[in-house]
Amino acid sequence: MKILVPIKRVVDYNVKVRAKTDGSDVDIANVKMSVNPFDEIAVEEAVRLKEAGKAEEIIVLTIGPEKAQEQLRTAMAIGADRGIHVVTDDNVEPLSVAKALKHFVEKEQPNLIIMGKQAIDGDYNQTGQMLAALLGWPQATFASKVELNGDSAHVTREIDGGLETLKIALPGIITTDLRLNEPRYAKLPDIMKAKKKPLDSFTPADIGVDFTNRLQILKVNDPPVRQGGVKVGSIDELIDKLKNEAKVI
Repeated sequence: MKILVPIKRVVDYNVKVRAKTDGSDVDIANVKMSVNPFDEIAVEEAVRLKEAGKAEEIIVLTIGPEKAQEQLRTAMAIGADRGIHVVTDDNVEPLSVAKALKHFVEKEQPNLIIMGKQAIDGDYNQTGQMLAALLGWPQATFASKVELNGDSAHVTREIDGGLETLKIALPGIITTDLRLNEPRYAKLPDIMKAKKKPLDSFTPADIGVDFTNRLQILKVNDPPVRQGGVKVGSIDELIDKLKNEAKVI
C-alpha cells in the first residue's frame, strides 16, 4: 500500500500572529514556521500504519515557497519515505491545492490519502472534501481512529452525539482530527537520514494547474483590545447595567 500525505507550511501554533501594519495580510517576517499540526498528525498516522505492516511507502507533498522544504524534511524525519514539492510563492487556495493533488494522485496511484482536516492559518476545512469530489473517491473526515482491513478502512469520527464509525472502500481519503494520535518528535539520526531521502520539485506550470486566486483579502485586523470589567456592589446594580448600559436584557 502507498500512502500520500499532503502537508502545509504554517506559522507555528505557539507564535502569536499579528497583522501587517497596512492590513494586507498576516505578518510572517522572521516568524517560526512549522508543519500544520493536523498534517503532522496525518504523517504520524501514516507512519504508524507502515510500522504495523499495513503500508510500504509514504509520500509527503507540499505546495509552497522554497523554504517549505524544511517542513518536508521534518515529515521525512518522522518516517515518510520521499517528498514532492510544488514550488510557488502564491497563496494557494483550497480548490487549486485539490487540483494539484489530483495531478499527483493520478501520477503516483496511492491507495490512501491521509491529510489534516484543516490548516490553522486559513481554517478552510475544504481541501480533503474537494479532492474527494475531483477524484470520485470516498472520504471520512475528522478521524479520531483509523483501522485498515484489506481493501477498506474503518474510521471513527467524533460527532455531536458521540462517535460515528464509517467504512470506506480504498482508495479513499481520510482527514485527521486532533485526537487521532500524538505525533512523535523526530530523533537526530532520523533528521540526518531525512536529508538524503529523495525530494522532487515541480512548478505550477509542470503540473498544469493555475494557482490564480479567486478570493481577495480585503483587510486583516488584530482582534480589538478587550475592555476591563467593572465591579458592581449588588445584584440590582448588575441588572441595571445589563439593562440600561449593555442593553442585553
